[in-house]
Amino acid sequence: MLLPFFTALREARVPVSLKEWLHLMQAMDAGVADGKVEDFYHLSRAVLVKDEKHYDRFDQVFGKVFKGVETVGAGDEITADIPADWLKLLNEKYLTDEEKAQIEALGGFDALMETLKQRLEEQTERHEGGNRWIGTGGTSPFGHGGYNPEGVRIGGEGRQGRAVKVWEKREYKNLDDTVELGTRNIKVALRRLRRFAREGAPDELDMDATIDGTARQGWLDIHMRPERRNTMKVLLFLDVGGSMDAHVKLCEELFSAAKTEFRNLEFFYFHNCLYEGVWKDNRRRQSEQTATWDLLNKYPGDWRAVFVGDATMSPYEVTVPGGSVEHWNEEAGAVWLQRARQQWEKSVWLNPVPERFWGYTPSVSLIREVMGERMFPLTLDGLERAMRTLAR
Repeated sequence: MLLPFFTALREARVPVSLKEWLHLMQAMDAGVADGKVEDFYHLSRAVLVKDEKHYDRFDQVFGKVFKGVETVGAGDEITADIPADWLKLLNEKYLTDEEKAQIEALGGFDALMETLKQRLEEQTERHEGGNRWIGTGGTSPFGHGGYNPEGVRIGGEGRQGRAVKVWEKREYKNLDDTVELGTRNIKVALRRLRRFAREGAPDELDMDATIDGTARQGWLDIHMRPERRNTMKVLLFLDVGGSMDAHVKLCEELFSAAKTEFRNLEFFYFHNCLYEGVWKDNRRRQSEQTATWDLLNKYPGDWRAVFVGDATMSPYEVTVPGGSVEHWNEEAGAVWLQRARQQWEKSVWLNPVPERFWGYTPSVSLIREVMGERMFPLTLDGLERAMRTLAR
């Protein structure tokens, strides 16, 4: 009866050995599961799964075999009723693909900025639903709540993710480094990046040396030594705000785990791409920034640099001076990333967006190229690969 469960786990690449399966059978014979499906679930997972990263696959197989829950394949269609309150934006137009195809961008970043300047000089009143003036719910490239493949969002919430510049004051929250989730799995992955040494004051008993000294001297000869600690030095750069709001929980877990694992850790925030300034406190990001040049001069090349962000932005932010959505940057983001890579040769970029979606966003490809293809998904497997890259 249970043999299909065993074969299904093996087919799902959950590493279950025959010895572990026999142990499960022995536990069943001893009545440990007490004939309840829930008890059998906890028993079988405890006996068969050796690594937490296989829990998800185990749950899918268990649900399929014992509860009749079918997994969703890549080509399967998922349908659901959309709550009405998701669709309440006043005056928003629901355009067909043909209508969207008729809307054209204004011809590049410079042309877009020049046209916006002219609109600001000419417009004298509020507009809704149009295709030219600065307003809401229309197809104009200026305003918010509408649709345009390339525009400037002025106020409101981002919905299409297509704005090349955003004019509003946005408040970001600091990441919480006390989150203790699921950070255990992340800590295990981060431990691949370790280099131990004994430094500092001798505050730990050296048992072997004490025994040897006592035996040689004939009296109690106590020896102390410094504590053995991870001496790896890590710079953590965290993208915050905008499209990263959807990944705050995952980034907090990573942040919390990193602060625990690395004694020598320095962290800084940025938005979308690295530019001339970074900051430590998002509440004071406008008034208390640290010049990126100062970091390049302060932290030598033996530090490891880890950038965390979805790399989802307008391509102008990476390639063009002035392309930043929040300020006028004198140099393109790619220039600063290249300087960072030259200073910290061992550097990686962690992306919380699933890897299968990277090809749909041009800016992701640009960042990957600048990083020398050292972009990894923010999953346990991606973390392990990134740490192995940094440890080489």
